[in-house]
Amino acid sequence: MPTPAWQKSSYCPEGNSCVHVTGERASGAIRLTESGDPSGAILTAAPAAFRSLLGALKEERPRD
Repeated sequence: MPTPAWQKSSYCPEGNSCVHVTGERASGAIRLTESGDPSGAILTAAPAAFRSLLGALKEERPRD
């Protein structure tokens, strides 16, 4: 399997403490990692679940 091309979040400042995302063409799964090291912890989500996550993150809600 080829090495995935990770994309850093546009909301991330310089450095590697960021969310990175990639997609798997064969399965359609979305993969997320919390740093620039793709060998670190990786979360896999279905496209619909990822869209829901993005929608929730984009909603403007007061923080506690």
